Amino acid sequence: MTADRTFVIVGAGLAGAKAAETLRVEGFEGRIVLLGAEPHLPYERPPLSKGLLLGTEEPDSVYVHDAAWYADHDIEVRCGATAKALDRVNQHVVFNDRETIRYDRLLIATGSAPRPLPVPGADLDGIVTLRTLADSHRIAGELRPGTRLVIIGAGWIGLEVAAAAAAQGADVTVVEAGPLPLHRVLGDRLARYFADLHTRHGVRFRFGNQVTEVRGTDRVSQVLLADGSVLDADMVLVAIGVRPHAALAVTAGLACADGILVDQRLRTSDPLIFAAGDVANVDHPLLGARVRVEHWDTAVHTGTTAARAMLDQDVVHDRVPYFFTDQYDLSMEYTGWVAPGQNADVVIRGDLDGGGFIAFWTDRGSVLAGMNVNVWDVADQIDTLVRAGLRRGFTVPIDKLADPAVPLKDLLPEA
Repeated sequence: MTADRTFVIVGAGLAGAKAAETLRVEGFEGRIVLLGAEPHLPYERPPLSKGLLLGTEEPDSVYVHDAAWYADHDIEVRCGATAKALDRVNQHVVFNDRETIRYDRLLIATGSAPRPLPVPGADLDGIVTLRTLADSHRIAGELRPGTRLVIIGAGWIGLEVAAAAAAQGADVTVVEAGPLPLHRVLGDRLARYFADLHTRHGVRFRFGNQVTEVRGTDRVSQVLLADGSVLDADMVLVAIGVRPHAALAVTAGLACADGILVDQRLRTSDPLIFAAGDVANVDHPLLGARVRVEHWDTAVHTGTTAARAMLDQDVVHDRVPYFFTDQYDLSMEYTGWVAPGQNADVVIRGDLDGGGFIAFWTDRGSVLAGMNVNVWDVADQIDTLVRAGLRRGFTVPIDKLADPAVPLKDLLPEA
C-alpha cells in the first residue's frame, strides 16, 4: 500500500509536473508535494522564446495544468518554496525559512540556470537572460520597432529570440565567438544555412568575437567587443548557455559532475532520491555514455520515467534525444545524438534552397542523428534509424538515404 507514503518533488517545472501526473496515473495513493521556487504553477519553457515573444500564444497557454487539476488530483503545489538543504539521514527537505517536510522518495528536478556574462558592467539594467516566465514577459515588453537588441551567443535560444525580435521590427545584432551559429552542433554547411536564414531577415552577426565590457550609466547603452568595435544597445540578451541547478545535491553529498549523476533508472547515489530534467546527467543505456540534455522532450520523458522508477517499476530512460525549434517560417526537429568530437558525415536529403530537407549525420552508414526542416511526419522514422544503428549496427545505403525519391520508410529495418 502507498497511501501512507510521501513523495516530494523539488522543482516545479515540466519534469516535476509530469512526474507528479505520472505518479497519480500509475496509481500512487500517497501524498505528493511539489516544491517550486517560482511564484507560478509548473509551465512549459519553449513558448518563452517563441510564441510569447511573438504574441501568438496566450500567457495562460504555457501552464502544464491549471490549479484545479492539481487540487482534483490531490497534489500539493507550493509555489515560492525554495529548497535549501537535504537531510538524507532523516529524509527531510528543508525549504524557505527552515520549514521541513519528510519524504519516502524524493525527486530533484531543479533544472538549470543561464550562465552569467563575466565582464565589467554585466549588472547594468537592460541586461537580461531568458529562462523564466518573468524573463519572457520582460523581454516581450521591451521589444518594439527600432529596439536595439544585442544577443550574446548564437545557440538555439539566441537564434529563437533573434527571430522573434526581428519579426517585431527590432534592430538585432548577434555576437558569437564561433565562426557560425551552432557550428559545433551542425558543422559548416548547416550552420551557414541558419546564418543565411537570419541574415535574410535583417539580423547582423559578429562572428569570431567576444564581449569585453558593457557600458551605461544606470542602464546598458553600449557593448564593447574584443576587436575594439562598439555596439549601441537598448537591451542585451545573454545566451551563452546554462549550468545545472545541482547545488542542493552537491551539498547533500550526492554524486555530481555536470549535473546530478543518475543511473539508467534516474536514481542518484542515494537509492531514495531520483533526478530528472536538465539537472540529470544520465547513464544512457543506448548511447553508451553519460548525457545531460536540456530540452523539452527530455523533461517530459525523464519526469515520467523517474516517477515510475520511484514506484519500483522496471523502467529505464533510453529515449533518443529530441528537440525542435521555430524561427521565421522554418520549423525543425532534431532526433539523435552525435558524441562530442565524433566525426560524422552529413548527408542532405533534398535541397537546402528548396524549402524543405532532411539532414542526416552518419558514421559508416549508420544514422547517428537526423534533422528535418519543414518536412513533417518523419521524426519517428529517423528515431527508428538511429536506434537500429545504435543497437544493431544497422546501416543504410548513403545514395538511397540522400534520394528523396526513395521513401524513408523503405530504408527502415525489418521489424
